[in-house]
Amino acid sequence: MGTREDLLDAAKQCLATRGYARTTVRDIVAASGTNLAAINYHFGTRDKLLQQAMLESSAAAVTQILEALPAPDPSDPTARLEAFWQSLITSFTDNPPLWHANAESLNQALHSPELRTELAAAQHRARHALTEAFGNGNPTVGALLQTMISGLLLQWLIDPESAPTPTELTAGARALLPRP
Repeated sequence: MGTREDLLDAAKQCLATRGYARTTVRDIVAASGTNLAAINYHFGTRDKLLQQAMLESSAAAVTQILEALPAPDPSDPTARLEAFWQSLITSFTDNPPLWHANAESLNQALHSPELRTELAAAQHRARHALTEAFGNGNPTVGALLQTMISGLLLQWLIDPESAPTPTELTAGARALLPRP
Protein backbone atom coordinates (compact mmCIF):
# COMPACT_ATOMS: atom_id res chain seq x y z
CA MET A 1 0.00 0.00 0.00
CA GLY A 2 1.02 3.59 -0.53
CA THR A 3 0.99 6.54 1.82
CA ARG A 4 -2.44 7.73 0.64
CA GLU A 5 -4.00 4.32 1.32
CA ASP A 6 -2.20 4.08 4.67
CA LEU A 7 -3.70 7.43 5.66
CA LEU A 8 -7.18 6.36 4.58
CA ASP A 9 -6.97 3.07 6.47
CA ALA A 10 -5.73 4.88 9.57
CA ALA A 11 -8.49 7.48 9.27
CA LYS A 12 -11.12 4.73 9.03
CA GLN A 13 -9.62 3.05 12.09
CA CYS A 14 -9.63 6.33 14.02
CA LEU A 15 -13.23 7.05 13.00
CA ALA A 16 -14.24 3.65 14.32
CA THR A 17 -12.35 3.91 17.60
CA ARG A 18 -12.23 7.61 18.40
CA GLY A 19 -15.01 9.19 16.34
CA TYR A 20 -14.82 12.20 14.08
CA ALA A 21 -14.62 14.91 16.71
CA ARG A 22 -11.91 13.18 18.79
CA THR A 23 -9.69 12.14 15.88
CA THR A 24 -6.64 14.35 15.54
CA VAL A 25 -4.07 14.50 12.75
CA ARG A 26 -1.56 13.12 15.25
CA ASP A 27 -3.82 10.09 15.83
CA ILE A 28 -3.98 9.45 12.10
CA VAL A 29 -0.24 9.90 11.64
CA ALA A 30 0.50 7.53 14.51
CA ALA A 31 -1.89 4.89 13.21
CA SER A 32 -0.64 5.18 9.63
CA GLY A 33 3.08 5.34 10.30
CA THR A 34 3.31 8.34 7.98
CA ASN A 35 4.06 11.98 8.70
CA LEU A 36 1.99 15.09 9.21
CA ALA A 37 2.91 16.58 5.84
CA ALA A 38 1.47 13.53 4.08
CA ILE A 39 -2.07 14.49 5.13
CA ASN A 40 -1.68 17.93 3.60
CA TYR A 41 -0.02 16.55 0.46
CA HIS A 42 -2.63 13.85 -0.24
CA PHE A 43 -5.82 15.41 1.15
CA GLY A 44 -5.24 19.05 2.01
CA THR A 45 -6.83 18.88 5.45
CA ARG A 46 -7.79 16.47 8.21
CA ASP A 47 -11.46 17.07 7.42
CA LYS A 48 -11.02 16.16 3.76
CA LEU A 49 -9.15 12.99 4.73
CA LEU A 50 -11.82 12.00 7.23
CA GLN A 51 -14.57 12.79 4.73
CA GLN A 52 -12.93 10.52 2.14
CA ALA A 53 -12.59 7.81 4.79
CA MET A 54 -16.28 8.17 5.66
CA LEU A 55 -17.29 7.96 1.99
CA GLU A 56 -15.25 4.79 1.55
CA SER A 57 -16.65 3.29 4.75
CA SER A 58 -20.19 4.05 3.66
CA ALA A 59 -19.58 2.53 0.24
CA ALA A 60 -18.18 -0.58 1.92
CA ALA A 61 -21.23 -0.74 4.19
CA VAL A 62 -23.58 -0.61 1.19
CA THR A 63 -21.52 -3.36 -0.42
CA GLN A 64 -21.96 -5.46 2.74
CA ILE A 65 -25.73 -4.92 2.57
CA LEU A 66 -25.82 -5.93 -1.09
CA GLU A 67 -23.66 -8.99 -0.43
CA ALA A 68 -26.08 -10.01 2.31
CA LEU A 69 -28.92 -10.25 -0.19
CA PRO A 70 -29.90 -13.90 -0.61
CA ALA A 71 -30.46 -15.58 -3.95
CA PRO A 72 -34.01 -15.32 -5.24
CA ASP A 73 -36.21 -18.11 -3.91
CA PRO A 74 -39.91 -17.34 -4.18
CA SER A 75 -40.82 -20.64 -2.52
CA ASP A 76 -39.93 -19.45 1.00
CA PRO A 77 -39.82 -15.64 1.38
CA THR A 78 -39.67 -15.90 5.17
CA ALA A 79 -36.51 -18.01 5.05
CA ARG A 80 -34.99 -15.61 2.51
CA LEU A 81 -35.65 -12.61 4.73
CA GLU A 82 -34.31 -14.40 7.79
CA ALA A 83 -31.16 -15.41 5.88
CA PHE A 84 -30.69 -11.77 4.86
CA TRP A 85 -30.94 -10.55 8.45
CA GLN A 86 -28.52 -13.25 9.60
CA SER A 87 -25.98 -12.36 6.93
CA LEU A 88 -26.22 -8.67 7.80
CA ILE A 89 -25.88 -9.26 11.54
CA THR A 90 -22.87 -11.48 10.87
CA SER A 91 -21.33 -8.56 9.01
CA PHE A 92 -21.99 -6.28 12.00
CA THR A 93 -20.24 -8.70 14.35
CA ASP A 94 -17.42 -9.71 11.99
CA ASN A 95 -16.46 -6.18 10.97
CA PRO A 96 -17.36 -3.72 13.76
CA PRO A 97 -14.86 -1.03 12.67
CA LEU A 98 -16.60 -0.74 9.30
CA TRP A 99 -19.99 -0.27 10.92
CA HIS A 100 -18.68 2.10 13.63
CA ALA A 101 -17.12 4.27 10.92
CA ASN A 102 -20.35 4.08 8.94
CA ALA A 103 -22.41 5.24 11.92
CA GLU A 104 -19.93 8.06 12.48
CA SER A 105 -20.30 9.14 8.85
CA LEU A 106 -24.09 9.25 9.16
CA ASN A 107 -23.74 11.63 12.07
CA GLN A 108 -21.16 13.77 10.29
CA ALA A 109 -23.34 14.02 7.18
CA LEU A 110 -25.59 16.33 9.17
CA HIS A 111 -22.79 18.91 8.97
CA SER A 112 -21.42 18.31 5.48
CA PRO A 113 -23.58 18.88 2.39
CA GLU A 114 -21.06 17.05 0.19
CA LEU A 115 -21.01 14.00 2.44
CA ARG A 116 -24.80 14.11 2.78
CA THR A 117 -25.15 14.09 -1.03
CA GLU A 118 -22.80 11.12 -1.41
CA LEU A 119 -24.48 9.15 1.38
CA ALA A 120 -27.92 9.87 -0.07
CA ALA A 121 -26.77 8.41 -3.39
CA ALA A 122 -25.44 5.31 -1.60
CA GLN A 123 -28.71 4.94 0.30
CA HIS A 124 -30.61 5.23 -2.97
CA ARG A 125 -28.55 2.38 -4.49
CA ALA A 126 -29.15 0.20 -1.42
CA ARG A 127 -32.89 0.95 -1.39
CA HIS A 128 -33.15 0.07 -5.08
CA ALA A 129 -31.32 -3.23 -4.55
CA LEU A 130 -33.51 -4.08 -1.55
CA THR A 131 -36.62 -3.29 -3.62
CA GLU A 132 -35.42 -5.57 -6.40
CA ALA A 133 -34.50 -8.36 -3.99
CA PHE A 134 -37.58 -8.35 -1.78
CA GLY A 135 -40.19 -5.94 -3.09
CA ASN A 136 -41.16 -7.20 -6.53
CA GLY A 137 -40.68 -3.65 -7.78
CA ASN A 138 -42.53 -2.04 -4.86
CA PRO A 139 -40.20 0.73 -3.59
CA THR A 140 -41.93 0.90 -0.21
CA VAL A 141 -40.48 -2.52 0.62
CA GLY A 142 -36.94 -1.29 -0.06
CA ALA A 143 -37.60 1.83 1.99
CA LEU A 144 -38.92 -0.21 4.94
CA LEU A 145 -35.99 -2.64 4.87
CA GLN A 146 -33.47 0.18 4.64
CA THR A 147 -35.06 1.86 7.62
CA MET A 148 -34.99 -1.41 9.55
CA ILE A 149 -31.31 -1.91 8.66
CA SER A 150 -30.41 1.50 10.09
CA GLY A 151 -32.24 0.81 13.32
CA LEU A 152 -30.81 -2.69 13.56
CA LEU A 153 -27.29 -1.39 13.06
CA LEU A 154 -27.67 1.13 15.87
CA GLN A 155 -29.07 -1.51 18.20
CA TRP A 156 -26.16 -3.85 17.43
CA LEU A 157 -23.62 -1.07 17.95
CA ILE A 158 -25.12 0.11 21.24
CA ASP A 159 -26.45 -3.04 22.88
CA PRO A 160 -25.79 -6.23 20.91
CA GLU A 161 -27.00 -8.42 23.77
CA SER A 162 -30.52 -7.00 23.43
CA ALA A 163 -30.61 -6.52 19.65
CA PRO A 164 -33.25 -8.56 17.84
CA THR A 165 -32.38 -11.83 16.17
CA PRO A 166 -33.14 -12.59 12.52
CA THR A 167 -36.09 -14.72 13.63
CA GLU A 168 -37.50 -11.92 15.78
CA LEU A 169 -37.14 -9.39 12.97
CA THR A 170 -38.88 -11.62 10.48
CA ALA A 171 -41.64 -12.52 12.94
CA GLY A 172 -42.14 -8.84 13.76
CA ALA A 173 -42.45 -7.92 10.10
CA ARG A 174 -44.97 -10.70 9.56
CA ALA A 175 -46.95 -9.61 12.63
CA LEU A 176 -47.49 -6.21 11.04
CA LEU A 177 -49.53 -7.80 8.26
CA PRO A 178 -53.15 -8.79 8.77
CA ARG A 179 -53.78 -12.52 8.76
CA PRO A 180 -56.08 -13.79 5.97
